Amino acid sequence: MFMKWINRLITVALVPILMNPASPVFLLRQALNQPKELYSIADSAVIEEEMHITAHRGVNAEAPENTLPAYQKAVEYGYYSAECDIKLTSDNQWVLAHDSLLGTRFWQKGLVSRTDFDSIRSYTYKNGANFWLYPDLRIPTLDEFLDVFVGSKTRPQIEIKTSDYDMLYTVIDAVRAKGLAKQAIIISFDLKQLQILREYDADIELWYLCYGITQKKIDEAKSLGNCWLSADFATNTEKSISRALSQGVGLSVWTVDSVKDAERMYKLGMRYIETDRLRP
Repeated sequence: MFMKWINRLITVALVPILMNPASPVFLLRQALNQPKELYSIADSAVIEEEMHITAHRGVNAEAPENTLPAYQKAVEYGYYSAECDIKLTSDNQWVLAHDSLLGTRFWQKGLVSRTDFDSIRSYTYKNGANFWLYPDLRIPTLDEFLDVFVGSKTRPQIEIKTSDYDMLYTVIDAVRAKGLAKQAIIISFDLKQLQILREYDADIELWYLCYGITQKKIDEAKSLGNCWLSADFATNTEKSISRALSQGVGLSVWTVDSVKDAERMYKLGMRYIETDRLRP
């Protein structure tokens, strides 16, 4: 108990210093979270047909990842889709978060999965591109994420980042409630999760995440119906990518961050890429 109070006192003492815009520590954090330049593929002389670009965790080069400003920018810039990561809080609320640890974004102890919604909602972002422009930025809910895309052409892409199987139906229910059943894409590395989602909805588009493309992964994606493969760009070769394309499975690769690499994928026949640094 004594150490718990000591930790609290240290936190109370340090946070004002760390968050003071004039403090050296704040200035260092600001320097480490500067926005990054986005490169437009529209400037490419090689890419003549449309490339469908997914904003990985939103436009995280200009706003903290998995936040509403990052997705609002994706819609504004006209991305084909924008990907988010969702996790369940301890009281079964879907929130946007990639990392399990609260310390990564919020400087709080604990795990997303072991923290109730009201508590996690009280935290503000302490890093991410341009974080200082959003001093009261809170973790978004799935519903708030989906609201960004209502009435837009950009597709919401939802990655399930939990091992839970019982609450998956609520993701589809949320998508349906917003009128986005034909627009949304749900993605996961977990084949069983995708199978459960397919049982609940026969039509919604699914993407099966993988690292290396294998014949087994291709067959599993095909078995689900209306399911693409979303594969790691760094892991795969021209041969494995061509194998998937030749068998008629929809394919996207992540994460392609240079115009040169986008052009290389284009020449292979790829028309769908996910990125942190490119824009339409």
